[in-house]
Amino acid sequence: MVELATYKTATEAKTIASTTADAAADVLYTCPAKHSATIDLLFLNNNNSGAKKIFVQFYHQDDGEYHYLVKDHSIDSNSSFNVLGSSVMHLHAGDKIVLYAQTTNTIEATISVRERYNPNR
Repeated sequence: MVELATYKTATEAKTIASTTADAAADVLYTCPAKHSATIDLLFLNNNNSGAKKIFVQFYHQDDGEYHYLVKDHSIDSNSSFNVLGSSVMHLHAGDKIVLYAQTTNTIEATISVRERYNPNR
């Protein structure tokens, strides 16, 4: 039986440079092979003096498709946005969170996850 109670944490941060969707978007996080992950925080910050739009996609390894979590969402200047609010999201091996923005290098993204070894994935 697989023991999923033990986990390690990972936090990644990136300034978003891409302005294009899907495979051309910036990869913020990829769930490692033979792991499952729970996203506890997905935080976006606009470090620019004007409002900017952000797009957040989930790449689902099982079907090889990109799905929007946030599409064309405007973040006010020098403001932030918590994508998941108080919710969590679960990922499996090979799943990704990717982002692109209206303008390069104006949005910073931070993700915090709990990774669990899962040899069945």
